Amino acid sequence: MIRKFLIAALALISSFGAIAQTEIAKGDVNLMVVSDLGRNGHYDQKPVAATMGRIAEQIGPDAILALGDTHHYGGVESVTDPLWMTNYELIYDHPELMVNWYPVCGNHEYRGNTQAVIDYSGISRRWEMPARYYTKTFEDDGTTVKVVFLDTTPLIDKYRKKTDTYPDAVNQDTEAQLQWLEKTLTEATEDWIVVVGHHPIYAYTDKSESERTDMQKKVDTILRKHNVDMYICGHIHNYQHIRRPDSKIDYVVNTSGSLTRTPKEIEGTVFCNNSPGFSVLTADKENLKLNLLDKEGKTIHVVSRSK
Repeated sequence: MIRKFLIAALALISSFGAIAQTEIAKGDVNLMVVSDLGRNGHYDQKPVAATMGRIAEQIGPDAILALGDTHHYGGVESVTDPLWMTNYELIYDHPELMVNWYPVCGNHEYRGNTQAVIDYSGISRRWEMPARYYTKTFEDDGTTVKVVFLDTTPLIDKYRKKTDTYPDAVNQDTEAQLQWLEKTLTEATEDWIVVVGHHPIYAYTDKSESERTDMQKKVDTILRKHNVDMYICGHIHNYQHIRRPDSKIDYVVNTSGSLTRTPKEIEGTVFCNNSPGFSVLTADKENLKLNLLDKEGKTIHVVSRSK
């Protein structure tokens, strides 16, 4: 009797383990999404990085999208700043993470030398940042995904006013970026259009409300006009998936890869969670999915779109 009980208990434990390790269904295009990483390996940064490597073994990502604040707290001073090693290179060292990383600057990068963040593309084999804002189209087996990378810090007025803390924000031509965004989305013909940046358009946060109202006024009006599929960002250090009743766009906040904060529901909240982790974006001709993963690699929510 005891033996049968132990066998049944082990089977039950095994079944729960199988649930936790459920594989992500790969698409034609497979991308990993990370944000708010750099804590010199502290908090949950190292465990999350290890899980990223394990999931990368499974899906074979085409690339990794890094949505800002790779470096806390004051950005980097140069391309030889030791923070490149302690925040990035020595943490994300799994062989399957040696694919191209496509980053944007976050507000913490704007506390330091933002040009060095771009110039690091000439130093690192995998850091691919051609400009402050840019596009990259991923294509496989006939499926195309255009990712539009925004430089959101200069688009928010409060950063432009704090010239002592964010000295380079005021130097950026915001109108040129918004005109570029309008033109880019007008000309886009890919199967799926995903726009990414550091700051949210809609999210619960105790940060200044002006961050979101500036993004709504300057960016969201353009995104809605062109019916993009998703806007994905970081900055808030938790997961939030929001669908507004007056918009067809999925607005998603990607969680922190290190230190998180507790979210609350707001109008349009579909899901929110304070787990550290990262996301996996998969796409084929008919479906676009963003899998939100915790630090063990378990999918805790899926943002799905279909044709």
